[in-house]
Amino acid sequence: MKWTEISIHTTNEAIEPISNILHEAGASGVVIEDPSELTKEREDWFGEIYDLNPGDYPEEGVIIKAYLPVNSFISETVDSIKQEITDLIKYDIDIGTNRVTTTEVKEEDWASAWKKYYHPVKISETFTIVPTWEDYERVNSDELIIELDPGMAFGTGTHPTTVMCIQALEKTVQKGQHIIDVGTGSGVLSIAAALLGAKNVLALDLDEVAVKSAKQNIEINNVSEQIEVRKGNLLEGIEDKADIVVANILADIIIRFTDDAATIVKQGGYFITSGIIQPKKLEVKEAIIAAGFDIEETLVMEDWVAFIAKRS
Repeated sequence: MKWTEISIHTTNEAIEPISNILHEAGASGVVIEDPSELTKEREDWFGEIYDLNPGDYPEEGVIIKAYLPVNSFISETVDSIKQEITDLIKYDIDIGTNRVTTTEVKEEDWASAWKKYYHPVKISETFTIVPTWEDYERVNSDELIIELDPGMAFGTGTHPTTVMCIQALEKTVQKGQHIIDVGTGSGVLSIAAALLGAKNVLALDLDEVAVKSAKQNIEINNVSEQIEVRKGNLLEGIEDKADIVVANILADIIIRFTDDAATIVKQGGYFITSGIIQPKKLEVKEAIIAAGFDIEETLVMEDWVAFIAKRS
């Protein structure tokens, strides 16, 4: 089978919305070439030091790559993607150079391309993200490992927005709790919650491909008994109370359902949000507070913000 590799030269700010556009267009995942990875200081105990080739990265901005199956509509699909990316300007999102190129590749080349960019990464003192094809030995007995295959998942689980969510879950999840993961994508946050001791987790996503990917990753990590994956639009139709609602999605979408989250989250429970670019920080914060939550902690990583909010 042949694939079209679509490459977008853009900004860090535009990573999440462009990735979402690509996923909705049918991409099975994205590769992010960020030159900051070349100079990022890494702690040895964080376990993420490995050789990177500078030639794989742009001099400035970032390059987002995705793979779409070649069919009779591929030209129209690419044109639609280009237009949707350009339209992000209307939402005050800086798309930078916005240079879009396409290349035809064979399936075996596409599959191996994932492995070039994906290595075991220790994202916190507790969690390490490991690709399914890599051998990895625990550094200590308390380390928790999440196995992911980016070929079938939405992202590798190592983007700052995901990392902050997982770190927030480490601070809040207690054994036996009920967690709802809104916009689960690869299922990585649901898996993390289950490994931290959550009794049951409801993973929701509007995209059927995401639902399938999450189920596969959940099975790989042997937490199927704790996690139910369901197609759903935000918290629509959800009535069961939850100890924690976690959402790693776009800021504008978070604002839409803060009131619903306040209805679902138990008193004393938490609403964890990420995927928030700095310019949207205040707007999201105000919406969360207006819904009845208290901001307990603000996490910041690179250009991204996450909130840990408690329902009083």
